[in-house]
Amino acid sequence: MAEAIHTDILIIGAGPTGIFTVFEAGLVKLNCHLIDALPQAGGQLTEIYPKKPIYDIPGYPEVLAGELVENLMKQAAPFKPGFTLGERAESIERLSDGKFKLTTNKGTEHIAPVIAIAGGLGCFEPRKPALENLEKFEDNGVDYIIKNPEKFKNKKVVIAGGGDSALDWTIQLSEIVEELTLVHRRKSFRGALDSVEKCMNLAEIGKINLVLESEVVELRGSDFLQKVIIANKASQKFSIDTDFFIPLFGLSPKLGPIAEWNLNLNRESIEVNPLDYSTNVEGIYAIGDINNYPGKLRLILCGFHEATLMVQSAFKKIYPDKNLVLKYTTVTGIHEFS
Repeated sequence: MAEAIHTDILIIGAGPTGIFTVFEAGLVKLNCHLIDALPQAGGQLTEIYPKKPIYDIPGYPEVLAGELVENLMKQAAPFKPGFTLGERAESIERLSDGKFKLTTNKGTEHIAPVIAIAGGLGCFEPRKPALENLEKFEDNGVDYIIKNPEKFKNKKVVIAGGGDSALDWTIQLSEIVEELTLVHRRKSFRGALDSVEKCMNLAEIGKINLVLESEVVELRGSDFLQKVIIANKASQKFSIDTDFFIPLFGLSPKLGPIAEWNLNLNRESIEVNPLDYSTNVEGIYAIGDINNYPGKLRLILCGFHEATLMVQSAFKKIYPDKNLVLKYTTVTGIHEFS
């Protein structure tokens, strides 16, 4: 058995919030180690939509998800974080000195006084529509995740969904596909108003086909997808020729083993104190999409804010007798901290 890994803050989840935590912790001389079940850092941004543009990061009118991860890794690099990738956080126990020992599913042991759960939506899988022959066309015309938009260049595409992901990909893919149809079972959308307006404008100028109060009810084709059958509110059916069907109904979150850690849960979220994002277990915090509190917004920039306040609280827990003096990087630069 390899020797246990020791750190100040053990971060579960190497997505954007987890990576940014490294930077904030580094500013107060705290070391971090990150654990993630995925084989690379970046979380959903790397695994699911690296080429998707993000519009709500301060200072970036538009940035690709993969590019944001690269920049966050560069920002964290001076503080030399450790990584345990491709392993899932499995069990924790409190040691006699008050620290935690966390063991992964592969037996790697980590010891830290503070644990920050930044696992995004936890273990996730796409929500799939209830279509009879869906599995037949998976990877043969049905995709739940868009990693490389170029795959759909000059193709006929049908997207189903009414949230931000469906709207954003409709806007982006409309520039490169031969034909694009967005199908939504309601009149109104759940996504950002700006994205809704853009899709409506694209429909008005004939750039996309917008089919509301309808849903895809059947897939047809031989070895590859060739048609989708759509039914409207009045149960009238019609078909559309297509090369790809992309149902974007969100992700089904699963906390996995974390659900057994005696944390206060609200469905698949962890309840926290919004003062510092601490959980009911002293020394364990939850930041980013995985937590829940009054007024919670699941935005990357909110995760950055939560990470910042959490680190301040973690420092006081680790060093209760030290005064924490806030220093501005605009004055000192990063070299003084790293």
